[in-house]
Parts: sequence; C-alpha cells; structure tokens
Amino acid sequence: MHGSVTGLRRKAAYSVSAAAAMSMLLTGCFTSPGPGRSSARSRTAGAIGVPYWVNPDTSAARQVSRWEKEGRDTDAKLLERIAEQPVAEWIGPDNPEGQTRGFTEAATAAGRTAVIALYNIPHRDCGQYSKGGASDGDTYRNWLDKVVAGIGDRPATVVLEPDALTHVVDGCTPDTFHEERYALLAYAIGKLKTQPHTEVYLDAGNSGWVTDPAKMVAPLNRAGIGQADGFALNTSNFQTTRASAAYGIKLSELLGGKHFVIDTSRNGRGPLTGAHDEAWCNPPGRGLGHVPTTKTSNPLIDAYLWIKRPGDSDGTCKGGPKAGTWWPEYALSLARNASSS
Repeated sequence: MHGSVTGLRRKAAYSVSAAAAMSMLLTGCFTSPGPGRSSARSRTAGAIGVPYWVNPDTSAARQVSRWEKEGRDTDAKLLERIAEQPVAEWIGPDNPEGQTRGFTEAATAAGRTAVIALYNIPHRDCGQYSKGGASDGDTYRNWLDKVVAGIGDRPATVVLEPDALTHVVDGCTPDTFHEERYALLAYAIGKLKTQPHTEVYLDAGNSGWVTDPAKMVAPLNRAGIGQADGFALNTSNFQTTRASAAYGIKLSELLGGKHFVIDTSRNGRGPLTGAHDEAWCNPPGRGLGHVPTTKTSNPLIDAYLWIKRPGDSDGTCKGGPKAGTWWPEYALSLARNASSS
C-alpha cells in the first residue's frame, strides 16, 4: 500500500446507505480554478484554513499542467480537486533522512505541517502487491532513526505502518514475526515522540477488515499505542467516514479515550458492494471523500486526512499498473465522483 503502494489485503466491507451519510457535505469543498486563476494559485488557495502542507510538485499537479497544455481543460480542472489538497508523503527506503527533511522544511517554510506515512516494516503486506519493507529489524530501526533525524523539531503528522497490526490479527503475517513487529512499532513510536512537534498515529486497519474493534486492543497496546497520539483508520481503503467514525469511537473507548484520524481520500462513494474479486483493489466508481481538515464530526477525531495518494494504483488488478504507480484516468474518475461519506 505505499501511499500508494497499496497492495493491501483489504477486505470488502459493509456499505452504509446514502441516507445515513454524514451531514458534513462536500458541496463547495471541491472548487475548480475560475477564469484567470492559474493551477499553482488554485492549489495554494485550496489549502487556506487547513494546517497541512500542499506539495506543489505531485503527480496530480504535474498531470494538471500536462492536460492544460494538451487542451484538456475540463479534465485538468477536475483533477485540481486532488492537486490542491494536502496528501501524505510516503517515505521510501532510499535516503529517508533527506526525504523527510525536504518535506518538513518545505512545510515549515509555508507555515504548515507535513503529513508523512511510514511503510517499511519487515515482511510488509504478506508478500502481496506491496510486498517488501526493511530486510530485518536492525535495518528498520536504522531507517526509522534517519526518518526521525529528518523530521527534527519541525511539525509533522505521522501515520505509522499501515496494515502492520491488522495483518497480525487476521493471521496473514506468520506467528514467528509477531513479537518483532510489536517491538519495532513500539520502538518507532518512542523514537518519533522524542521530537517536540511530531504527532504519531498508529494504523489500526478499517471498519470492514477486523470488524470487532475489541480484537485490535491488545495488539495496539503491545505496539505502544499508549505513547502515540492516537490511531489511524481506513488508510487506503473505502469505508465511509460515518462507519469509520463509529468504529473509531468504539475502539477509542476500549483504549481509554485515544484520539484518531480517518483517511477520507477515496471514501466518498463508500466501498464496492456485492461479490467482487479483490474489492479493495482499484474498485471502479469510487470517489474522493471529505477534504483534509481538523474540523471533524467528533472531538475524538483529530483530522480527516488524505493518507492514500488518490490516483496511485493499488496493484495490477482491474487494468491497473503496479502498486504505487500514478494512474491518471483512475484519478480523474475519483475526482469526478467526489462526494460526502
């Protein structure tokens, strides 16, 4: 699942009816640049009032410029719905210190906070579309230390290791790796929290995967959730904000009131329903969800974030390129179908 290397064994979940959708509508949230407004100006304006940094050089931003030059003005304006929003930066295995320093310095210079996703745990994704990660525990700790050094004393909101715990709970990750995984996650949280302005949210899956939140409590505690600012839900998935909030509130109660964040990057139309093969992987007809904000429906929910990069493929399914590869036509479909959830 890498920011969009999203090769997760995401399970199809129950859907929520449109009548039950949250009252926070997206009307007016997704605006296209008007006459005389450049794409760069639009992306800057789109983030006003949001504490998170908008990277001006994303795949979406470059695609907007490319389509404008090609005369695809309508498509370019639709894609601004992605390009103008803050999206998590997924830190790769190469030069982690330089990557995180670059992102956090740019964010700080703009008076914003960088959103960072860390996805390099050993035995990642159980050998599926996003398989890989650090070769062993020592390699992971060294990588993590460099990430922390790159963040420094600059503000950062970190989403830690999507799927790592849920794959332990669902049995996908072999038992022999469980203790190491708990220890590495606890190490990561502890190191990240040594920095004065770093928020850490440990990934806790989604409401359609491990459907009983009580099953996540012991793993989260063993992985050091007590030291973290909270947990993250729905990373790279499609569960509605309403369903995610209800699940998160129950889990929070079991964790003594921990706060959480929800990935709303692609949940505007909810999950794909019915019988489908790999319904989590590049499902058709999905849409962007609520734009990133710290103004949420519940004080326990610290933010709606776009953790998954909308438009990056989940894997080589349904005609998609390999996991993590920019897929402009899928991005355009997400933008066209933007909705509340």
